[in-house]
Amino acid sequence: MVSAAPGGIELSGVSRRFGDVVALDDVSLNAAAGSVTGIVGPSGCGKSTLLEIVAGLEEPTGGTVAVEGARAAPARLERCALMPQSDLLLPWRDALGNASVALENAGGGRRRARAEAAPLFARLGLHGFERRRTWELSGGMRQRVAFARTLLAGKDVLLLDEPFGALDAITRAELQAWLRDALRAEPRTTLLVTHDVEEALLVCDRIAVLSARPGRVVLELDGGFGGGERAETIASEPFLEARGRALEALR
Repeated sequence: MVSAAPGGIELSGVSRRFGDVVALDDVSLNAAAGSVTGIVGPSGCGKSTLLEIVAGLEEPTGGTVAVEGARAAPARLERCALMPQSDLLLPWRDALGNASVALENAGGGRRRARAEAAPLFARLGLHGFERRRTWELSGGMRQRVAFARTLLAGKDVLLLDEPFGALDAITRAELQAWLRDALRAEPRTTLLVTHDVEEALLVCDRIAVLSARPGRVVLELDGGFGGGERAETIASEPFLEARGRALEALR
């Protein structure tokens, strides 16, 4: 196994037990600094638990974890921003106010935080929605706001836990392309958890496929298919071959 580049994420022999239940077993995975790595697997295979371990919210039962060289849980947490499956937007705040929460928590006043968040809002296609309340936003717009909030936390490492899992197929496809472009414009070391093989291949540079519980890495393969027209890409022979390998590993 090639060691992760300085600033990346390295997991070696990671396992996690909850009583008699083994959630993860001997997971080894490297993510280079600035890369986007997808973690694909069936429900209940420990994908979210793996993100929580990387983020320092959980400790492994066995094995080691390093984030930008940091191994202690508080140091890992300091370097990571976790975007959970639910957007967790605050209904009493408008869209820009939700995105700028992290900046306020860092000590900047509300007005200053909103001013600093506004340029990113525009880059993420949210211009004109700054003062919209959460119930006035579509599911896709809510996820964009949540992603803006995650970026504005200012962390080098992004941990995205099925950010589009609750969206309809059309919105999901649109946001996959949007996320790919956003991560190119704002490069961070990123782990993207998803159960969607196509999503991983289109958005991520590299994909790790986990088995059913206990989660083990059963296949690693290259992604990077998101550069062209989606319809042509997903019908291409290289894409279909990679998709077939991933689906076979999942079975």
